[in-house]
Amino acid sequence: MKIELQGVGKRYRREWILRNLQLDLLPAGRYAITGPNGSGKSTLLRMLSGHLTPTKGKLRFSLQERELPISEVYQQLAFAAPYLELIEEFSLHEALHFHQGFRPFLADLDVSAVIALLGMEKVQQLPISQFSSGMKQRLKLALACCTEARFILLDEPTTNLDVQGVAWYHQLLNQFAQDRLLVIASNVPDDYRVCTEEVAILDYK
Repeated sequence: MKIELQGVGKRYRREWILRNLQLDLLPAGRYAITGPNGSGKSTLLRMLSGHLTPTKGKLRFSLQERELPISEVYQQLAFAAPYLELIEEFSLHEALHFHQGFRPFLADLDVSAVIALLGMEKVQQLPISQFSSGMKQRLKLALACCTEARFILLDEPTTNLDVQGVAWYHQLLNQFAQDRLLVIASNVPDDYRVCTEEVAILDYK
């Protein structure tokens, strides 16, 4: 999966959030989007996901040299962020089955394997509404990293995680995010220590 940003800018009313962003995100690349809170990191991720359109410029998505229409991008994407909601009436077991009905997990993973990866066997029948914020964040990250997808977007991935949760997150990336385009937006260096390229959002103001 390759994403090309050609002079991309985003404006809300009269305020430009981003301007003239020229960037190529290459297959299997690992990119960190860095900058302070409110600087436009989440806005950029939403454009990369196809949920927002740029005010100016163009995003080009391609897969094996074939340009993808925006309507097909979601099929190649996995996205985790603290502001994305889970269906909290579902139990963990139900939520994973529901997800798998729309997006398959990676080969050799099934619902039981993902529950074991989360270490939540004893609570798999509880409604997600009873989970702690850290447990919910782990579930969001597992859904993103364990789904069959060409690229993964993670926004502030260690939000609500304790020290053990952060270690689990890095193990998750090492095990399941290899050989896929990975983009992490954060102002916490430990969140994106796996990344080899950094995009400073303040350079595009």
